[in-house]
Amino acid sequence: MKKMTKVMSMALAASLVVASLTACGGSDGKAETKAAETTADGETSAASADGEVFMIGGIGPVTGDAASYGNSVKQGAEIAIKEINEAGGVTVGDKTYTLDMVFADDEATEDKAIQAYNSVMDQGAQAILGCVTSGACIAITDLTAEDGILQITPSGSAMDCTKNDNAFRICFTDPAQGVTMADLAADTLGYKKVAVIYDNSSDYSMGIKEAFEEEFAAKGGEVVASEAFTGGDVDFNTQLTTIKGTDAEAIFVPAYYQEATYITKQAKDMGMELPFLGSDGWDGVLGTVTDTTTVEDAIFLSPFFAADPSENVAAFVAAYEAAYNATPDQFAADAYDGIYTIKAAMEQAGSIESADLIAAMTEITVDGLTGDGITYTAEGEPNKGSKFIQIKDGAYTLYE
Repeated sequence: MKKMTKVMSMALAASLVVASLTACGGSDGKAETKAAETTADGETSAASADGEVFMIGGIGPVTGDAASYGNSVKQGAEIAIKEINEAGGVTVGDKTYTLDMVFADDEATEDKAIQAYNSVMDQGAQAILGCVTSGACIAITDLTAEDGILQITPSGSAMDCTKNDNAFRICFTDPAQGVTMADLAADTLGYKKVAVIYDNSSDYSMGIKEAFEEEFAAKGGEVVASEAFTGGDVDFNTQLTTIKGTDAEAIFVPAYYQEATYITKQAKDMGMELPFLGSDGWDGVLGTVTDTTTVEDAIFLSPFFAADPSENVAAFVAAYEAAYNATPDQFAADAYDGIYTIKAAMEQAGSIESADLIAAMTEITVDGLTGDGITYTAEGEPNKGSKFIQIKDGAYTLYE
């Protein structure tokens, strides 16, 4: 059962926000923010603006092994903030707010996530976009609940990321990913026997793996090998050798793109030709493989497809490419939708008070890049559809 936010926590949150905003120019939301810059520790602030400002604290890895995810989130959020501000800002009651963001690097680690959270709170954060990875997100969830601040994770998919009433997510949960991929494997692709390689040190990987294996078995399938590794491993020959000795028809790897890069290359080096299935952590894998044939025909789950011809996706992709000379991935899209979700909550609440924003989350509908008509449950989960991405001829394509 979830623990409701305490009155004492709300008082603490209010005192922190008042103190931070006073340092910036006032407790009524008026502030003069710094010009856009990136500091040595990865913190950023948005463009200068005088007047009513609502500060968003972004947290994610912009350095380290998971930097691709964090930079995508930061940049996707920046695109949304720029759009909203250029369109006139956010109207809340009789005031109009400009959105601003300070972004802190958590390096995808728990201790750095706590430091990053304290940093953005010290700089006046009034809502949190983060963290990006599940472990880091879980590390701050109780802190955000104690402070009573709205927390929206773009991509923290572990169940505990939204265990408190103030926390919501844009992405799919780990169990939902596992079930969805198992249904695809059994019902659509017709596989009867599948092998799994998973990270036993990752909440993300373990959560997806467990749900996949349970659902696949319920569909009459058999997991012929379930091989573990530990985060940071780069040699997967033992696991692949075991799988090579089975009659597996495919290999499911619920992990991040770094591990997927090593696993698929080593599988090819061993002469294995089994197709791969992946979770949403595979997004970005084409940026790390040196030979795209190692991931040819692989299918992974994603809520976003950059080549989608719909008007809102095309506009976002164009803006992102113009700003960063790169094609956005689902993490950028999740963050973009996260910012628009905060905007919708502000408008629905008619207030920038944290308790009001949290209450408004179950009353809003957001037409986003990762789904049309996205709504949120009291448990913090989004209601939206999923997409499957298949790698064909070295490029991401929509699997239908």
